[in-house]
Amino acid sequence: MSAPFRALTARQRRSDALLAAVVFVAGVISAALSAVSEIYGDEQAPLWQALVYLVFLAAPLALRRVWPAQVAIIVSVAYFIAVTLRIPELYAGNIAMFIALYTVGAWMANRRAAMIVRAAIIAGMFIWLMVTSYRDAIDTAREEDVIAGAMSPYLAFMMLQLLVNVLYFAGAYYFGEHAWKSAMQRQALEQRTADLESEREVTAAQAVALDRVHIARELHDVVAHHVSVMGVQAGAARMVIDQDPATAKKVLADIEGSAREAITELRHLLETLRSPGHDPEDASTVTIDDIAQLVEASTSAGVPTEFTVIGDQRSVPSVTQVNLYRIAQESLTNVRRHAGAGATADVRLRYLDTGVELEIVNTGRAVLTPRSGMGQLGMRERALASGGTIESAPRERGGWRVRAHLPVSAPVALSGATA
Repeated sequence: MSAPFRALTARQRRSDALLAAVVFVAGVISAALSAVSEIYGDEQAPLWQALVYLVFLAAPLALRRVWPAQVAIIVSVAYFIAVTLRIPELYAGNIAMFIALYTVGAWMANRRAAMIVRAAIIAGMFIWLMVTSYRDAIDTAREEDVIAGAMSPYLAFMMLQLLVNVLYFAGAYYFGEHAWKSAMQRQALEQRTADLESEREVTAAQAVALDRVHIARELHDVVAHHVSVMGVQAGAARMVIDQDPATAKKVLADIEGSAREAITELRHLLETLRSPGHDPEDASTVTIDDIAQLVEASTSAGVPTEFTVIGDQRSVPSVTQVNLYRIAQESLTNVRRHAGAGATADVRLRYLDTGVELEIVNTGRAVLTPRSGMGQLGMRERALASGGTIESAPRERGGWRVRAHLPVSAPVALSGATA
C-alpha cells in the first residue's frame, strides 16, 4: 500500500548529514574506549576495523530519509558483521540501528515494504541472537560448572538481553509508525487548510460576481424603464408642441416626474450599496401594489394597459414583491420599445394556493426571431431568486406573453453558477 510522498527540505538534508557526522565521531570515541577496556577480551578485533565499520555505519545515515530501506539494511548488516567479528564498538551501532529502523517507519512511502523491511531485520536480529546465545551457552557449560537451580546467572543474563532487545526493536517500530501517522495527519490538515482557503477565495469571487449581477440588474431595471418612458413622452411632446402647447407642457411635466422617480430609485440603490451587510435587492422599496402605478404610467406613455387582480390577496415576502414588480416593469418597458404603434397590454396578478402568478400579455407586431437580452435575463434571474419559474415567448397572433409563478415561501439565494 503506497502513501503520499513526503518531500525533503534542505534543512532536513543538512540535519541528516550532521547526524551522520555526530554518530561517526561518537562511534570513534566509543570504539577507542571499548578497545582500551577490552570488552571482547582476547578475541577483540583491531581498532582500525572499528574505523572502517563506523564509516559504513554512519555515512548512510546522511541519506536515511532519501533511501530509508537501503540505509536500514546497510546499517543492520554492518552491525551484525561488527558484533560477529568482535569489533570493539557497540553503542554507536545500537543508536544507528534504532535511527535506521525508526526512519523506515517514519519516512518510507510504501507502507507494505516498510513493514517487510523492519520485520525482516528484526527477525534476522532475533535469529542471530538465539544462535549466538545457544553457542555461548554451550561454551559456558563446557568451561564452567553449571549452577543447579531454577535459573542460572547466565540464563538470567540472556533473558535480560532478550527483554532489552524486545523493548529496543518494539520502540523503534512504534515510534516510526507514530511519526508517520502524525506526519500524514499534519499533511492532511495542511491540505484541508489549503482547500478551505481555495474554497474561500472561490466563494468570495462568486459573491463579488453575484453582487455585480444584482447591481447590474437593479440599474438596468431602474434606468431602462424610466428612460424608455421619458423617450416615448419626449417623442409625443415633440409632435404636439406646435399644435397643442398645453398637452406638450403636461407631457414635459410627466417626463420631469419620471426623471425624479429614476433619481430617487438610484439614490436608494446607492445608499444600500454604501451600507455594509445589505443586499442590493434591499435598495428597492416597491411592492406588488405599485404595479398599478406601472400600468398607469404605461397607459400615459401611449400603450393602453389593463390591470386585473384575481384571487384573495395574501402575504408575500418583500423580496418576492420586488421581483414581481421588476418583472412587470421590464415587460411593460419591452412593450413600449418593441410592440409598435397601436399595441395594448393586459397585466394579470393571480393569488394561487401555491404562490403568486404574474402574467403580462400584449398585442403588437409579430416577433420572428426573438432575442434574449439583458432584460430577459434579469427577469429569469429574479424568478429563480424567489424559487419560481418564468415563461417568456412571442404569441402566434402577434405580441408577447410573460408568465411568472413565484412561491410565497422564503426566497432562495441565487447561486453563483446560475448568476
